[in-house]
Amino acid sequence: MEQAAIRIIGIDPGLRTMGWGVIEANGGRIAYVASGAVRSSGRKALSERLRELHLGLAAIIREHEPKEAAVEETYVNRDPQSALKLGQARGIALAVPALAGLPVAEYAANLIKKTVTGSGHAEKAQIALMVRNLLPGSGAQGADAADALAAAITHARIRLWARNLETAAGP
Repeated sequence: MEQAAIRIIGIDPGLRTMGWGVIEANGGRIAYVASGAVRSSGRKALSERLRELHLGLAAIIREHEPKEAAVEETYVNRDPQSALKLGQARGIALAVPALAGLPVAEYAANLIKKTVTGSGHAEKAQIALMVRNLLPGSGAQGADAADALAAAITHARIRLWARNLETAAGP
């Protein structure tokens, strides 16, 4: 049974820079659609920065019309204030696609790294290199966009694995 292609947006949450990447998955094939980053001004109040991220991400979703979203879970080992601010940006990354009616999946950073590079402890440069190899033409403008594309790739692969398991299990 042939499954239709699906557009997936990957999101790498960040308060200063929120990476995003859109791919199209069709069975085991993936293709690059677009990627970039939404930025917020560090000079503005937190509420304004979150507003900038919300509006920017919502515009990207309207423009590229993904059907599903994948968000990287963030792990912060820094001070509590930084963790709280990052958590608020992560809330934007989860809420904006959900408000657009997209199902949102979350993936641990180590799972994304392992899925894309084969190592759960890969460096950002390795992730960017593999994303460029897996998605020719992506250029993956910056680490944030590459990480977001890696989240989308992970989601596409996990969807395929789940479908293959369902098929193998039978009716």
